[in-house]
Amino acid sequence: MPQQEPLVSIIVPVYNAKNQIARCVESIRRQSYSNLEILLLNDGSQDVSLEVCRTYAGIDSRILLVDKDNSGVSATRNLGLRLAKGDYLQFVDSDDYLAEEATRLMVEAAQRSRADMVIAPYYRMRYQDPAQEEKPRRFFAKKAPICEVYSFLAPGVYDKRDFALHLMDQPASFYYGVLWNKLYRRQVVADHDIFCDPQLDWSEDFLFNLEFIRYAERFCSIETPVYYYMKTPGSLCATKINVKSVVETKMALFAYYKELYESMGLYEENKMQIYKYLVASAEG
Repeated sequence: MPQQEPLVSIIVPVYNAKNQIARCVESIRRQSYSNLEILLLNDGSQDVSLEVCRTYAGIDSRILLVDKDNSGVSATRNLGLRLAKGDYLQFVDSDDYLAEEATRLMVEAAQRSRADMVIAPYYRMRYQDPAQEEKPRRFFAKKAPICEVYSFLAPGVYDKRDFALHLMDQPASFYYGVLWNKLYRRQVVADHDIFCDPQLDWSEDFLFNLEFIRYAERFCSIETPVYYYMKTPGSLCATKINVKSVVETKMALFAYYKELYESMGLYEENKMQIYKYLVASAEG
């Protein structure tokens, strides 16, 4: 009897995404990997997002819809973490969408490598009519075309030390910092009570990743892009950012960054690289 595929919980915070939520949910429902628990968490939307989610919940038994008062993306993701039952966790923002093979590629990599985290390239796309989107191309230059691929880590399997050393090459990148281009072993999160910090206006996902890295042992990088990140005004990754919040958040996160590397005995020999985080601009 063939072994059942592991369950993947996909956590989707939804807030005023009327123009994108259908595309987002369809991209999840149409994954080539079918053993999914889809958590649609409506964070007090004031548009028709909730009604769209209700429609999908009525036609797909894999969807769990939660309607809640607005509390912000971190608290909403944390609710998803508490509700999730999957062997693995995946995150999708409601204004973005997944490549068709995203979940399958990451689960297969996790199973093959026994990794606690799988990390993958992603497409960054400037918002426009999808019919006019240009063909994605690899990102190497600083000037962004309409669509580019971001990837900073060669495909392969890494232990904690090697992964942490590569992280220092791009200490403020979306590639390492965000949640949505990764697959997480849920048991690591559950065993160590890892959550997003609702007090942070931005980079709350980076803090989550720093905590996860502390307790994870194996990491796997794949080469195929899995996620379409729509860089749009008002998106979940583009709100509440100003100079004051950037400085305050960077100072708060730096303490976690330093503590992680001290715990691995890597801080003293690499502290100049680690300090780059304070002055590096977000790449992605």
